[in-house]
Amino acid sequence: MKRYFFPAIFMLLTAAALAETTVLDGFTLIDGTGREPVSNAAMIVVDGRIQWIGPHAQLKTPAGAEVTHLNGRYIIPGIINLHGHVGNTAGLAQDPKNYTRENVEKQLRLYASYGVTSVASMGTDQDLVFQIRAEQRAGRPHETRIFTAGRGFTGVSGYPTTAQGMKGVPFEVGTRADVDRDVAHLADQHVDLVKIWVDDHLGREKKIPLDLAKAIIADAHQRGLKVAAHVFYLEDAKALVDAGLDGLAHSVRDKPVDDALIASMKKHGAFQEAATLTREESTFIFAKPSEMLDDPLFTRGVSPTVLATLKSPAYQQKIAADPDYSKYPGFLKMAMDNLKKLSDSGVKIGFGTDSGPPARFQGYFEQWELQLMNQAGLTPMQVITDATRNAAEFLRAKDLGTLERGKWADLVVLTKNPLTEIRNTREIDMVMIAGNKI
Repeated sequence: MKRYFFPAIFMLLTAAALAETTVLDGFTLIDGTGREPVSNAAMIVVDGRIQWIGPHAQLKTPAGAEVTHLNGRYIIPGIINLHGHVGNTAGLAQDPKNYTRENVEKQLRLYASYGVTSVASMGTDQDLVFQIRAEQRAGRPHETRIFTAGRGFTGVSGYPTTAQGMKGVPFEVGTRADVDRDVAHLADQHVDLVKIWVDDHLGREKKIPLDLAKAIIADAHQRGLKVAAHVFYLEDAKALVDAGLDGLAHSVRDKPVDDALIASMKKHGAFQEAATLTREESTFIFAKPSEMLDDPLFTRGVSPTVLATLKSPAYQQKIAADPDYSKYPGFLKMAMDNLKKLSDSGVKIGFGTDSGPPARFQGYFEQWELQLMNQAGLTPMQVITDATRNAAEFLRAKDLGTLERGKWADLVVLTKNPLTEIRNTREIDMVMIAGNKI
């Protein structure tokens, strides 16, 4: 009986032939680095990763590749939302019972359809998230990539445990021993970052003591984990950044940011992780009839029942009856002013919306956030870079955020130029995640 031995080169050629190879060409490349766009560009994607990218004139199309011509189109990296929440909301109701695989994956597909290719779920997850994340990272996902903080932290009976569906969701810590135990648990689960709520909801609720928040930061850093904090007040932001906080998960909204905070953020490399401008506007915009509710980009992502509720006078009156309703537009303006000041001062800016809780609509809010950041004074190029390269850097996601050789082909194909009008990021022709067309 004869034995046949195949040379190694033959096996390599066979593997190459079996690789999934896609070529995109003819588009204008906005690669997420902040560099000038490249017109008439091309890209070779092999098994979901960018093998080559550059001018079309230098393209050598591999034999057997699937070629997609994108003349007149623009490509940007996929949007990375550093502050979302998945699974707990169905319709306009938030409840941990909603946290099912079906609901989480439905929401990840919804994010993807709006060009959001990665999301960090910030402190409201159940253990199911780790299984979904592991499945994604073992292959090439067809839905938005999930990063997670697992369960976030607050004080005993602290904000936001009194909100609808939030009791029992975060860890409620009262001692240093509680902190040590719960941070160790998160480290064992290999969370992507740690979340703390540091807020008293305009004096109406309990706020975690700062010494415990600082202990969480110290414990997390000992385990190599970044920490982001929900903040509202300038003084809290300063104390936490001085203690080494890695990211502000919301804007400071009570006062203008000052030179001391800016200096501390630059010294510690802290990010304005997410400005969440849409979160601020969502607190008051639904109190009156809004053009948003008739926008096809919005309506395709919500159910008819939810849409009818949002349009109802009863719901609008409920929003307007909030005792702090008159303050909310001022908080939005303060957040926008502070975002512009931090950006101009050289603080690193990320991107996030706080979408996912009731009336904070996934996918649409990310597109709206890009627009609000531009309205705050950031250029379209800055906004795109913040939402791609910078966001990936905060997550330590080295394979994401820019369109460069070796990185995952997470990208959005647009029919119009987003650098001339940021709203053109809504003109989506195609979304890819790991080279998979969504």
